Amino acid sequence: MNLDQSIRQFIEKFQIPDIKPVDWKGSAERLRQQFYLASRSIEKDAPEMADISPVMAEGAAGRLKARLYTPLGAGIAPGPGIVFFHGGGFVIGDLESHDMLCRRLAEGSRCRVLAIDYRLAPEHKFPSAHDDALAVWNWLQFEGAKLGMDTERLAVSGDSAGGNLSAFLAQEMNRTGGPAPAFQLLLYPLVQFMDIRTKKMSLQESGFFISTNLFEFFRDSYISDEAERMDVRVSPLFAPPECFRGLPPAHFVLCGWDPLHDEGLAYADKMASFGVPVTVREYPGMVHGFMNLTALSDTIRIAIRDAGHMAGKALGAI
Repeated sequence: MNLDQSIRQFIEKFQIPDIKPVDWKGSAERLRQQFYLASRSIEKDAPEMADISPVMAEGAAGRLKARLYTPLGAGIAPGPGIVFFHGGGFVIGDLESHDMLCRRLAEGSRCRVLAIDYRLAPEHKFPSAHDDALAVWNWLQFEGAKLGMDTERLAVSGDSAGGNLSAFLAQEMNRTGGPAPAFQLLLYPLVQFMDIRTKKMSLQESGFFISTNLFEFFRDSYISDEAERMDVRVSPLFAPPECFRGLPPAHFVLCGWDPLHDEGLAYADKMASFGVPVTVREYPGMVHGFMNLTALSDTIRIAIRDAGHMAGKALGAI
């Protein structure tokens, strides 16, 4: 399982700082700046959109910035849509860091994509991000048509921590009997926020946008009470069986150089064991967060397009 050569060359020149516990004070802003520099892509072949519009969504504690991407192939509104939550350990990431990913996801799926700028830690602790995701989902049930989105054909999607929020929403609708997403597109999702330090990680699992120290920094920035690490909202892998039965179909994208790989695969297997239609696409030579590095290679750009195609096909857009 060799690391993709373009990724290797990038890592040799640019590395996300690996936060040590003694450095935690004031580290969030430094990480945000470094992540923005690493993930920001301006590409000559960026897919053309029919429209990109700012939106104010309704969060749990007030309005949230959001961005609506309408691809050229979206068709007549209202049509299927994807609600996208960015990754970043609930501490970093925003609309700009995931702009190119959302553009390519919209193009590949032929669906409108609504990206959400939810509240981040350490300023906003658990369950702030999860409460925002739930509030946005409920708001969309009434406002989605105004955005050109058919609320009966909405998917949830996100990378890493955003995948966590997506999985949480699908389970929460199961728990409460609320309006379920039609599909889940989970990109190397974080599905347990308990621990990765006790796991013996090979070199391939050492990751890039995440490491043991970064995992603990993100976790402890978001979760104050150690007992909350097992809360099924933030660790959906540990939810009881009734939370899995009847979940909407899902497509997973996993990567080989990622300490979260095994947990993602375990979550996919657990869903499948309860009869949920699940597909998995693995990229053995890619690192955690690789979809933020679209400028590096055609492989990454095609991977996003293919993931979008899976969602678009499931929602009837393709």
